[in-house]
Amino acid sequence: MSTTSPVFLSIIIPAHNEEKRLPATLQQVCGFLDRQEYSGEVLVVENGSRDRTYEVARDYAADHPCLRVLREPGRGKGLAVRAGMLAACGQYRFICDADLSMPIEQVNRFLPPQLADVEIAIASRESPGSVRYNEPHYRHLVGRVFNTLVRWMALPGLRDTQAGFKCFRGDIAAELFPLQTIMGWTFDVEVLYIARRRGYRIVEVPIDWYFNADSKVRVWRDSVTMFTDLLAIRRNARRGLYEPPGENY
Repeated sequence: MSTTSPVFLSIIIPAHNEEKRLPATLQQVCGFLDRQEYSGEVLVVENGSRDRTYEVARDYAADHPCLRVLREPGRGKGLAVRAGMLAACGQYRFICDADLSMPIEQVNRFLPPQLADVEIAIASRESPGSVRYNEPHYRHLVGRVFNTLVRWMALPGLRDTQAGFKCFRGDIAAELFPLQTIMGWTFDVEVLYIARRRGYRIVEVPIDWYFNADSKVRVWRDSVTMFTDLLAIRRNARRGLYEPPGENY
């Protein structure tokens, strides 16, 4: 991995109770960056864990200078991602789930030169060329129902907003994430909604996606919460919370 500055790519990994999966994930992610010609960093953001996630990440960082470990006492994936995005230094900033349900080598699909003129690129399990592996039918069905609501209420035209791998140009991330108000699972819909209001281009990138039975998403409970979050996004927009003072979008 190149050590030139500034950092080209920041990979942000939110981590809640991930002591078992994290060592293998960090080995793959850091190994991936070591093989690239561009410079990179990894930020693990531990938040509200009841296990040794923070200690495991810190111990790994002691031998890997590309890795930084942050700690957020509160719970919520959106809270962890927001902290990582705003602490990152990369020209591009990539959200990466700790379960690596997308092979880490596919990160380059989201970056120049494979993807030109990147503003925001999101992983899609529904775009032509994507492949799903081992996903139960009921999970796919629930996901499609939620995406229909997302398209109807917030983000028309996007096939899949909930795959956990997303890339933001650094300056755009620094603009959008301070406006984030939702700290749970639906944070990414909110951030993408704000981006759309400001005219940023969102591109869906087809990926190979592997279902993980240890996913922390609880389908029925979290679906209700995510629906109320969609209502909150619409309400926030009507109240002007996503608009900078003196500017109209």
